[in-house]
Amino acid sequence: MTSRDEMRARGPLAGCRVLELGSTIAGPFCARLLADFGAEVIKIEALEGDQVRSMGRRYEGKSLYAASLLRNKSLAAVDLRHPEGQAIVHKLVEHCDVVVENFRPGTLEKWSLGYEDLAHINPRIVMARISGFGQTGPYSQRAGYGIVAEAVSGLRNLIGDPDRPPARVAVALTDYVTGLYAAFGVMMALYARQFSGCGQVVDAALSECAFSFLEPHVPSFEKLGIVAKRAGPGLANSAPNNLYPTLDGQYVHITAIADPVFRRFARIMGREDVLQDERFANAVSRGRHLDEVDAFVSDWTRTVTAVEAEEKLNAAAVPAARIYTMADIFSDPHFHARGMLSVVPNAELGTVTLASPVPRLSDTPGRIRVSGGALGQDTARVLRELAGLDAVEIDRLEQAGVIRTRPHAPAERAAAAAE
Repeated sequence: MTSRDEMRARGPLAGCRVLELGSTIAGPFCARLLADFGAEVIKIEALEGDQVRSMGRRYEGKSLYAASLLRNKSLAAVDLRHPEGQAIVHKLVEHCDVVVENFRPGTLEKWSLGYEDLAHINPRIVMARISGFGQTGPYSQRAGYGIVAEAVSGLRNLIGDPDRPPARVAVALTDYVTGLYAAFGVMMALYARQFSGCGQVVDAALSECAFSFLEPHVPSFEKLGIVAKRAGPGLANSAPNNLYPTLDGQYVHITAIADPVFRRFARIMGREDVLQDERFANAVSRGRHLDEVDAFVSDWTRTVTAVEAEEKLNAAAVPAARIYTMADIFSDPHFHARGMLSVVPNAELGTVTLASPVPRLSDTPGRIRVSGGALGQDTARVLRELAGLDAVEIDRLEQAGVIRTRPHAPAERAAAAAE
């Protein structure tokens, strides 16, 4: 097998070893992205298991969320608060390229696991540090779950309808955004290391990563004093670009803001007359008359079903789509043709369907090798192969409560029994 064939089989990050000390979502998602593209990720969990194992829906006692977020990882359970657990991390980091963590700033330093401690052992280590408000600054010690940092970022203020309190997206949006930024930072740091020979810290703050999405509103406030507000399903100064009701009680989102697109849309609606109206003659003027545009578009959409509207508009190259549910996605031919639903073997569930890795690389695509497994299932192997511990020492550490090699934590058994 050639080196190119081997990389295709193993992934573009094959040979990169990542030690994940993170928990819940942002840190594990960052490491999961790297694992999907071939990095060897060793996840260190607390002895009671990562909190993600208690989140989301369960099936036969197993967290379905964990089956996805912990995929493609070796799972080891080590008590990082114990000095011998810290010593294990010191041994492991000698053989790693990246450490991903999302503890409150200063926590790892208390355990002698901060960047300076680890870089003294391995100067080439890249450390991705994810926190609510960054490693420095007056807010650095604040507890920072994604949704709290999202509130501080200003992003939360833009989500929802203008006549209601700020809403939340029904996924951990800011955690995922920050995990993505952190993975991007890791790749840049690894690239820089090729020339410097040294690692560095990637400081990814949940609040700052969410704030970065407010890009157009920053100069607007500085120059014009405009405070961005919630716009609901529409978008300020952009029309037609909104959700519109259909005959069957559903909604279709239509975006026909460019002038050529709007002209095609007007013909579909049978409203060529609006093209002669100066209020609707171009994108700028339409943006000033949002309510009028939305009114005559809604008059048309109420005469067709969501599927009919989608078909008519797509045939005329007018960007539009009904609002999909997960049921729609599972039955949609495009998602299946693109392979976005991966059916993955699972030791406890038989199989589980997971979202496939993105983005798509033409030569070295990501893949799901294994779904998330049981707590501690790889502890003994990892400590034997990388930390150089023998069976006697591994057994001693387990008896001392420093590690866990058993496949099921008490918390998992209790959850399963409760069901």
